[in-house]
Amino acid sequence: MEGYVMKRVVSFIMMSFLLASTFAPSALARENGAELADNVKSAILIERDTGTVLYEKNSHDKLPPASMTKVMTMLLIMEAIDEGKLSMKEKIRTSEYAASMGGSQIFLEPGEEMTTEQMLQGIAIASGNDASVAMAERLAGSEEEFVKRMNKKAQELGLKNTEFKSATGLPGKDDYSSAHDMAIMAKELLKYEGITKFTSMYESYLREDTDKKFWLVNTNRLVRFYPGVDGLKTGFTNEAKYCLTATAQKNGMRVIAVVFGAPTSKERNAQVTKMLDYAFSQYQTHPMFKRNVTLGHVAISKGDKKKIEALTSESISLLTKKGDSIENIKQKVTLNKNVKAPVKKGDKVGTLKLIQDGKTLVESPLVAKEDSKEANWWTLYKRSMGMFTRAGK
Repeated sequence: MEGYVMKRVVSFIMMSFLLASTFAPSALARENGAELADNVKSAILIERDTGTVLYEKNSHDKLPPASMTKVMTMLLIMEAIDEGKLSMKEKIRTSEYAASMGGSQIFLEPGEEMTTEQMLQGIAIASGNDASVAMAERLAGSEEEFVKRMNKKAQELGLKNTEFKSATGLPGKDDYSSAHDMAIMAKELLKYEGITKFTSMYESYLREDTDKKFWLVNTNRLVRFYPGVDGLKTGFTNEAKYCLTATAQKNGMRVIAVVFGAPTSKERNAQVTKMLDYAFSQYQTHPMFKRNVTLGHVAISKGDKKKIEALTSESISLLTKKGDSIENIKQKVTLNKNVKAPVKKGDKVGTLKLIQDGKTLVESPLVAKEDSKEANWWTLYKRSMGMFTRAGK
């Protein structure tokens, strides 16, 4: 969809905040050499909506992500649900291979069925390797094919220092990623607000009404002990040490903190806590749009639907230092023209920019609300006849 060069531009002023000062997001990087994560191999702290980096340390180093790999696994699951290719209530069958996974697991047996919702609980709360592979096989036919999708998604997100070899992050597979790349994956996953229903649970049960009742306890202790933390994923292997991709929300601002290679789980949690404290004490967001807000209609050439709505693809905010404010923000919506069917739900059909004093503060894709398949010959014939009829009046 990005190849269309002819575009329609609609530009207008949103609202002017009659407040004191502005603060450009580009200036909100690591300040004064503040060391927020001194006892880890790498780390990063970003604000979710804008993606602004608030702190980083060796953030592009390639390191084993261990079970943080499952951030991408969960992303592809939530994407499939959003696209209607999978439902939360669908029962997923466990193969012999999926049941054979070692490490963290929910002890699925060959042939056992659980719903997608239950599998997600097993992945998000207990880091179940068996549940991860069962879902991978459902979505792609095999873990190997699912891994290809993981890497394709990583490329689409522009991740330069990530390559997956498994859906689990089990040792010996040689998966690698970076703090920066993991933060971008988490940012994308958090577009699907339903995911925190699972990642925020401290404990839950599977097989509740059976004699094989299984207690799940979240490997991310911060969901219980740090107010506002509602995800996302821990990781540990002897090689990777203690890792965590965490997210927290307070006063409308959501941040993502990632650490690789802490020496202990206690130290991992302490470093993430320090980063979260810093973010919430120093910065604030100004919400502009929620996800899935309609900002225009795109004409579809030869589609079964002549027009489709262009939606915001993510939550959109502006970021400032605590106590500062924004003013004179212009909104520029650019919709692709001459879009030809077929169009799939989620395809990029335009761009939203928030501009201040000629400088783009935020640029975010607008996406199709629904599919528009190629119209059949009869539909096109009726349209053409309607045009002739109107022209003759």
